Amino acid sequence: MPPHALLNIAREALFLMVLVSAPPVLASLGVGLAVGLFQAATQLHEPTLSVVPKLAASALALAIAGPWIGAQLIRFALALLRALPGAAG
Repeated sequence: MPPHALLNIAREALFLMVLVSAPPVLASLGVGLAVGLFQAATQLHEPTLSVVPKLAASALALAIAGPWIGAQLIRFALALLRALPGAAG
């Protein structure tokens, strides 16, 4: 397999990693911002008040985006498997 093909696979794998991690990270970011504003407004600084909603938002985002994430991972895996016969020669 030529080096540029390996670099393309690595580039696409890194892009896919960022893409599929975006829904839970962005959900956690949004909820963290809202909770931070709430804590600043009320001066209530309980550590679990920020962790539990972010965890719940991440889980909800994964539940909603799960089928899409799975489809993206399957698409990438199939593309890799289709490229295997050409890699040997």
